[in-house]
Amino acid sequence: MNLKINSRHLEVTPAMRTHLETGMQRIRKHFDHVIDASAFLLIDKAKEKDLRQTAEITIHLKGKELFAEAHHEDLYHAMDAVVEKLERQVVKHKEKIQSHHHEKHFE
Repeated sequence: MNLKINSRHLEVTPAMRTHLETGMQRIRKHFDHVIDASAFLLIDKAKEKDLRQTAEITIHLKGKELFAEAHHEDLYHAMDAVVEKLERQVVKHKEKIQSHHHEKHFE
């Protein structure tokens, strides 16, 4: 999987990159057909302190794109939350695909 990371108002450290790549491996466990992924990390000047750190990830599957974003006061928690959201979307997408394939065989 090709992971591209962009950022605004912060520098992406090797630790951040490793943390995101490790999280994306969890997604690959469920669904191996991820073509590529792009992440966007940013620090906002929101009034609410817990919404300042934002992580967004878009993954490109064959014929579909999945997107999730998460906000937290700690960027690593935001990255974990966005990976969990995407993981749920990928599992749901995989179940839909498998159920459609299953139905076609018995028609």
